[in-house]
Amino acid sequence: NVNAQLKLNKLWETKDLPTAESVLPDGNWLYVSLIDGNSSEKDGKGGIAFLNESGLIINKEWVKGLNAPKGMAIYNSIMYVADIDEVIKIDVKTARILEKIKIEGSLFLNDVSIDKKGNVFVSDTKLNNIYKIINDKPTLFLENITYANGIKCIKSDLYILKGPSIIKVASDKSITTIAEGLASGGDGLEPYKDGFIGTCWAGLIYHIKKDGTVNLLLDSRNDKINTADIGFNPKTNILYVPTFLKNSVVAYQVTE
Repeated sequence: NVNAQLKLNKLWETKDLPTAESVLPDGNWLYVSLIDGNSSEKDGKGGIAFLNESGLIINKEWVKGLNAPKGMAIYNSIMYVADIDEVIKIDVKTARILEKIKIEGSLFLNDVSIDKKGNVFVSDTKLNNIYKIINDKPTLFLENITYANGIKCIKSDLYILKGPSIIKVASDKSITTIAEGLASGGDGLEPYKDGFIGTCWAGLIYHIKKDGTVNLLLDSRNDKINTADIGFNPKTNILYVPTFLKNSVVAYQVTE
């Protein structure tokens, strides 16, 4: 049935993850960025937790001493993490911070995605900018992308969740609107088959099809449960949702 709605079946919830903002699945492991405080304050309280795929916390302080870490991406065993005005490079094997790439003038770096050549893209939601980092050197890639938040490199295109809509940016920087009409400001964006699963921070999860159809899968706004920067494992069809102010991560089995 082409019109069948995806279903989210809750598998588990792991608590005690202070201001969980983003989840990055990597093989059988999960990385969770913890802001643990104000999302734009340089307080040194942020870090990254390391969990197994069943939600068990292996190391709550896998990396510590960050400020307000948000989106993460891994390329060649190096993790890149958006942290206010820096992108932090971490050796995944040793959890050692290798470098802090300062992006001059940036205010609220939010999500990170890496293309197949290793170019790193990062969104700044307050400045409406997208930066591109090549060989650790950042440049301004796009501006005036209002409320740019979740980003995802797929082949040679960059998909951006900006406010209530999703756009596609081709390699020549031409922009196509893929879908619009989310009820609130978009946050996390993950490919799902030929479309996406996207969230709004306020507590909404959507299935967004390639033809622009937007289906609401979950609305937790009344319970005041945020749905921040999700992670998705396409092998197991499990969606990982950080609940931000509820300090937890919830895993859902996605079924059709």
